[in-house]
Amino acid sequence: MKRHFFLVSGWASLGLGALGAFLPLLPTVPFVILAAFCFARSSPRLESWLITHPRFGHHIVAWREKGAISRRGKLAATAAFAFSIVLAAIFSPWPWVMAPVIAAAVTGSWIWTRPEA
Repeated sequence: MKRHFFLVSGWASLGLGALGAFLPLLPTVPFVILAAFCFARSSPRLESWLITHPRFGHHIVAWREKGAISRRGKLAATAAFAFSIVLAAIFSPWPWVMAPVIAAAVTGSWIWTRPEA
């Protein structure tokens, strides 16, 4: 039962990561890293496929070994935060405009404290 849960969760995470490749505010790499975590507990074959993947493998290995995020990833996250803040400033009323600002401050601070890959 546990194995099936992780397998379904891995595929769902991979699906969200695939959507993130096309939707600007949905991140891709964190969902692929989560998929690798789930596949490690359910399917060694799928985990191996992700770790050796030419596009995402190095991100997964860097995160597992050092908790590292690439400089490019940090910059992309910062740009996405800035875009969210601008959208909120344009379309949201006063109290809600602060939600992406707070999320960007908290999450962005954490991201920039991670080592670089």
